[in-house]
Amino acid sequence: MVNHLFRKQGSVLSAAAVLMTAVLISRLLGLVRDRFLAAHFFDPAQAGLLDVYFAAFRLPDMVFQLLVVGALAAAFIPVFTKYLLKNKAEAWHVASTVISLGLVLFLVLAGAIFYLAEPLSRLIAPSFSAEELQLMVVITRWLLLAQASFLVSNFLTGILQSGQHFIIPALAPIVYNLGIIFGILWLSPILGIFGPVAGVILGAFLHLIIQLPLTRALGYRFHWSFDWRHPGVRRIGRLMLPRTLALAVSQIELTVAVFIATALPAGHLAIFYFAQHLNSLPVGLFGATIGQAALPALAQSSQAQDGSLTKFKQLFISSLNQVLYLSLPAGMILLVLRLPAVRLAFGARTFPWEATLLTGQTVALFAISVFAQSAIQILVRGFYALGNTRTPLAIGTVAVAVNVVLSFTLAYGQGLGVLGLALAISLASFLHMGLLFWFLMRLLGAFSAAEFWQPLAKMASATLITGLCLWLPFRLLDQYIFNTTRTLDLLGLSLTTGIIGLGVYAGLSYLMRIEELNHFIDLVKKITHLKLALRQSEPINEPINYP
Repeated sequence: MVNHLFRKQGSVLSAAAVLMTAVLISRLLGLVRDRFLAAHFFDPAQAGLLDVYFAAFRLPDMVFQLLVVGALAAAFIPVFTKYLLKNKAEAWHVASTVISLGLVLFLVLAGAIFYLAEPLSRLIAPSFSAEELQLMVVITRWLLLAQASFLVSNFLTGILQSGQHFIIPALAPIVYNLGIIFGILWLSPILGIFGPVAGVILGAFLHLIIQLPLTRALGYRFHWSFDWRHPGVRRIGRLMLPRTLALAVSQIELTVAVFIATALPAGHLAIFYFAQHLNSLPVGLFGATIGQAALPALAQSSQAQDGSLTKFKQLFISSLNQVLYLSLPAGMILLVLRLPAVRLAFGARTFPWEATLLTGQTVALFAISVFAQSAIQILVRGFYALGNTRTPLAIGTVAVAVNVVLSFTLAYGQGLGVLGLALAISLASFLHMGLLFWFLMRLLGAFSAAEFWQPLAKMASATLITGLCLWLPFRLLDQYIFNTTRTLDLLGLSLTTGIIGLGVYAGLSYLMRIEELNHFIDLVKKITHLKLALRQSEPINEPINYP
């Protein structure tokens, strides 16, 4: 079984199947984690405690986003992939140098945040009481430990994905969530809110440890290196800078969301995050997974010897169509089944009905843009694979500026609170997707009707009809068949309605001859026969040397 886990996934579809399976498990565990958080800490006496917990992630997450996410997708994987195809020794040297420099930068930034945690926390959440603010400062400082593990482990993820090894990296978020769940269930009775904090640190460490054996098996050995003059390292730096600036801008909108939500009644920041986590299930399942799976292949196809981007364009359009085919109905299902989903995910006894309704409304406003948020994942990676990080920076800056203005206008000016935050994110996502798509078409040339526009029209039509066919049986089953005060009946209602909706969408896809249906069937086959797919994967060429 270990050898199967170490094999390559030779196609985007195989990689996506592995990633989707693991992401689904991880995101479901994430919802279980949130349910336990709601059960332990969301009650009238301490609803604000969960707000402090989520707010404390803001500064450590900012460090991680700027140092790791900025380098990984935009710069490290495309450059590292190029070296990996030509000279593995050079590739390993580049990886060690980037990790070494990243750790030094992390220590500097983490030290600054540790020292300035109190004034920065007061700036982010000025509405917190003195006691809440002090708790936020302490949690923030502890969470910096987790980011140190994440920095190294995510670069290991980049190394493995560049070599088309997706299984082990896909398992890492699963053990991360298991670590947090352990902290909630077994450490919270002793440590209180510091139970899940300890779980985060444990989970981040597990996220790193699980990837070490395969990276060693591939021949990678970390060594301290500060060869910043290396052409590959300098190339990563040049590509990384615009992406890092884009992420720095995006941190503004995330910080604004915390700023606004913490000024609302206690528990509203937790509700915002709960709704966002539920929304991230389809976005992460379809957008992020296909985007991650496609990036190495897109990076390789952009290096065509004849300089032609024909193969790149075909692969990109195929990947984008697959993302839209899956995310459009997923958003519709989430929109219609929002309340059952919220009740199943967070419906602990301590989670009141008013909070359930508000979370459901917030989820609905997120759900309308699931397809846009998912498409952004592949659109941005299309630019990265072409070595263009400046255009996504400019477009991302515009989208963030619009989001911030809309957030204040809708949350405060229109009095919508967290609903205004969710609506602002959705509206900004539509703009972000549209601008990315338009500028990418200028680089690649217009997309033909047969390749993209006709399939898109068919998918959109099928999704709208599916929405109607979801809503009618949902209302009838809810009123006459299922007693939704019971958890099993609620689950039965959700599953029955969901199956009906998927059946309608698949039937319409067949009647409309949507080609992506065949890709979806192949994907389902690979997921349902995952063990067979692993056997058919390409094994690594190097002997496996276990540490």
